[in-house]
Amino acid sequence: MSARVVARALALIAALGWGGSAALAQTPPAGQAAPPREAPYVADLAELNAPGPLPENVLGNPAAPVTIVEYASLTCPHCATFHNVTLPFLKKDYIDTGRVRLIFRDFPFDMVAMAGTMLSRCAPAEQFFAITEDLFRNQEAWAFSNDPEKPLKELAFRHGFTQESFDACLQRQEIYDGVLAVRQRAHETFRVDSTPTLFVNGVMYRGALTPAQIEAAIKPHLDK
Repeated sequence: MSARVVARALALIAALGWGGSAALAQTPPAGQAAPPREAPYVADLAELNAPGPLPENVLGNPAAPVTIVEYASLTCPHCATFHNVTLPFLKKDYIDTGRVRLIFRDFPFDMVAMAGTMLSRCAPAEQFFAITEDLFRNQEAWAFSNDPEKPLKELAFRHGFTQESFDACLQRQEIYDGVLAVRQRAHETFRVDSTPTLFVNGVMYRGALTPAQIEAAIKPHLDK
């Protein structure tokens, strides 16, 4: 991985005051949503749904009655569990049926996650979720490798990257700056400090919610 990407990613961590492993340790176990201290935090919907400096990556009907905003790190095991186990259920029963819209926002915790994030954003927009899901499915192969560049490159090549486009992608300042801005706003404005963090019509849930838990979070908004 290029020295410039490493330096940028370290600056990302330093700027927000978290280390990757420490932040991930705050994430609830898979399938367990952390109980709120008093009442669930509810974000201002207009502010939460407002796009940031980068194009939004969205699945589902723009007119769906329920919008889920997800903040995730590509190297977070709990995020991988949510995407590998819960998202297929959510997509089949709620997104594909027009009742839920999902907005995915990157919240990288470390330099390897940042590299994966940049690659998913360099691809054509219609390939974003295919690459993101590939990264989550194969997380162990690249996220925890002593040499993540090789498996990341192999994955990127499967999605049409060349050596030249791979190297160029990891130097794109506007993507790096945009991801940093999205993450900083999530932390400062919406209290995001662990991943995955989900907002269901503005109501915050932390942790890799199971299919049953995400369904329980959605249904009250559909019944209104």
